Amino acid sequence: MNGASREALAAARERLDALTDSTSVDAAQLADELAAVTALLDREAGLRRVLTDPAQPAEAKAELVQRLIGGQVNGATADLVAGMARSRWSQSRDLVDALEELADIADLTAAEKAGTLDDVEDELFRFGRIVSSSTELRAALTDRAAGTSAKSELLHRLLGGRAKPATERLVTRLATVPRGRSLESGLESLSKLAADRRNRMVAVVTSAVPLSDGQRERLGAALAKLYGRRMHLNLDVDPEVVGGIRVQVGDEVINGSIADRLDEAARRMAS
Repeated sequence: MNGASREALAAARERLDALTDSTSVDAAQLADELAAVTALLDREAGLRRVLTDPAQPAEAKAELVQRLIGGQVNGATADLVAGMARSRWSQSRDLVDALEELADIADLTAAEKAGTLDDVEDELFRFGRIVSSSTELRAALTDRAAGTSAKSELLHRLLGGRAKPATERLVTRLATVPRGRSLESGLESLSKLAADRRNRMVAVVTSAVPLSDGQRERLGAALAKLYGRRMHLNLDVDPEVVGGIRVQVGDEVINGSIADRLDEAARRMAS
């Protein structure tokens, strides 16, 4: 998002945080309702354009939202969406993308309140690895001919009782309503959102052999100092990895041994 849309999304995220700070707001219910509004605006291009038309008065757009969904969703959800309608958006699709992101954040907030956010973050990463290694599973979850209920049932068999409720909700929503996102990129985006809830970055660490607790701690500490933020390590094992270890933080990829990487981090911090 650019310009006005980026500012509108930032303001909406602040309002969402304020809402979910209240113990009276069910973050999981809020996520479901925001997802429903996302689906509505995704279908109704005309309504989407009206709600993002800069020529329309902000209060008129907010009142329209309240008339349309006020009786169908919780008051907090309607107020949040009405506030978003008051904002300026660079493109009408940006409003829908923002609602989708808020729904995901609300589910992650529910996990945070339940004390399971770390588990959800790890489960999203592990499920992404399972999808990338299973062509049959990926085909089943991305088949456009397959119905929503079939995909939901498959994911419930795979994740129900094995993963946290927030993980199952997030993955199911992604697989059944991808909105142009690939499964892999969607899972990666969800992992980044989960890390952002902890104000930390994600490092995907692939090593030839499993890392010891001491190695994980040293690597995590070095990366945190290097990047200036707490670091969550998503760990994977691949005997073929070059140099013994591969670390990816955002778009930066580093290959080499653990000792070499730590030495490089120390040198960069000293320079």
